Amino acid sequence: MGRTAMRRRCNSLAILAAAAAVALAAAPVHAASTQVFDRIYPLHAGGAFALMNVNGGVQIEGWDRQQVEVRAVKTALHQSDDLNRVQIEVQSDGDQLGVNTRYPSGSGVQVTVEYQIHVPYRLRWAAVTTVNGDVHVRGVTGAGILNSVNGNVEVVDSEGRFSGGTTNGDVRMQLKSMPAAGEPVTLTTINGSVVLSIPQGTNVDVRVVNRNGDFRSDFPLATLGAYTSSRFRGRLGSGGGEVYMSTVNGAIRLVNGRPVV
Repeated sequence: MGRTAMRRRCNSLAILAAAAAVALAAAPVHAASTQVFDRIYPLHAGGAFALMNVNGGVQIEGWDRQQVEVRAVKTALHQSDDLNRVQIEVQSDGDQLGVNTRYPSGSGVQVTVEYQIHVPYRLRWAAVTTVNGDVHVRGVTGAGILNSVNGNVEVVDSEGRFSGGTTNGDVRMQLKSMPAAGEPVTLTTINGSVVLSIPQGTNVDVRVVNRNGDFRSDFPLATLGAYTSSRFRGRLGSGGGEVYMSTVNGAIRLVNGRPVV
């Protein structure tokens, strides 16, 4: 799957958020039933990984194996028979691995799926999306796009150029290094804050858009062009690939290596 196609599929998930939330809220109270999917697939270091979910969070952690462990816990909020109607589909060829959570069309199935994933420490590209739930990545080196609609997006103890977006939630990145070269990094939310923690000596260009909140930086930034209280362009160090940070209702912070999650 190409990166453009991944971005389009990520954006299309936003329209599912309202319907999914209403379906879950309407579920009557019953004892929950669960079902566990747990498989291991080959993926060499430097491979590509993609995952699409709807209702539930995604946790991804790097490990020192050239394999991916996919563990998904399905929980039926209404009828236990619904567990078998939600399928975990995996496609793998050793260089790319894709996971898709497939719900039956138009059925109103009330099932959440919580993912716990292990991937090789180094990935060429990662694309992870969910509608209702958090996305959390730890201990991975690479690049990618991480998205939710109702949930936080967090990357910790990692290296690379990761973009993250949500509508209702925070975007927090704690990176041990960020290469100057690479694709633009986009960190955006509507209702929430954006925090990027990078080490001293990082070289990037920064663009900030903040409607109802403020922007603060631990680093001295050279101003690039005119700026206002809601818009700012600056350069850290000698500059590099752009980092775009945006929110409507929340704060934006650029911090010097401190934990932010």
